[in-house]
Amino acid sequence: MRWLLRVPRARQARSSLETTLGSSANSRIAFVTNGTVEADAAARRLSSRYGFHPLESCDVVVALGGDGLMLQTLHRVMPLDTPVYGMNFGSVGFMMNAFSEDDLERRLQSVQRTRIYPLSMEVLDTSGKAETALALNEVSLFRSTYQAAKIQIIVDGETRLEELICDGALLSTPAGSTAYNLSAHGPILPIEAPLLALTPISPFRPRRWRGAILSNRAVVKFITREAAKRPVSAVADNVEFQNVLEVTVREDRSRGVTLLFDPGTSLEERVLSEQFRY
Repeated sequence: MRWLLRVPRARQARSSLETTLGSSANSRIAFVTNGTVEADAAARRLSSRYGFHPLESCDVVVALGGDGLMLQTLHRVMPLDTPVYGMNFGSVGFMMNAFSEDDLERRLQSVQRTRIYPLSMEVLDTSGKAETALALNEVSLFRSTYQAAKIQIIVDGETRLEELICDGALLSTPAGSTAYNLSAHGPILPIEAPLLALTPISPFRPRRWRGAILSNRAVVKFITREAAKRPVSAVADNVEFQNVLEVTVREDRSRGVTLLFDPGTSLEERVLSEQFRY
């Protein structure tokens, strides 16, 4: 991920998203790219045309890349609560808008907003070390060797699955339900649904267990069995921890991020349309 650098301007008081992007005044924009030659060149042209502001004082971030860049950018701006408008320079672009250098200010003033919330992952590894990370898409557990993982699944303090023998398991947000969760044959969740998807990855026993749909208030704990013999890693989006013993996951509503979409192409609409693809 590449951030365009400019000499910082004097810090200005931030106005609200509604006031700034809904008014006729120009928005203060920061541009971020995926580092390709094409995206970098486009960002330079856009900066020259619409101006550039540092991340710390901008009203909106325009991300030029694919879904991977969007995910990285959302994590980067989460503490600042700055909205992100993506334009596709990647391969899939499920969370991106179509690229155009024209009428960017007008597009930003007419956007549809989607607010999403992360999962908080707490990890205890086999050495007793504790770690934490956030995931906007999913928290995943994976076997680290040729041997299948053995995982106990506890929901709200009650054991729901004594032993899942598998390649892994994941807990997905609605926003992430069309990503790896869908590839693992998990359910697609409406963006605004107060739900989480718990999905096994290549389950061996019980072979026919397809997972579960849980309340977003649920606290899910994964306990790895025979951890020394069957090592497991845990991943929150792009942050990975090795040799995990316990992983506890819950939704964190104290923080979130805002994605911006052109009218008629909201994330809600994209997730709905994905359910009718064949």
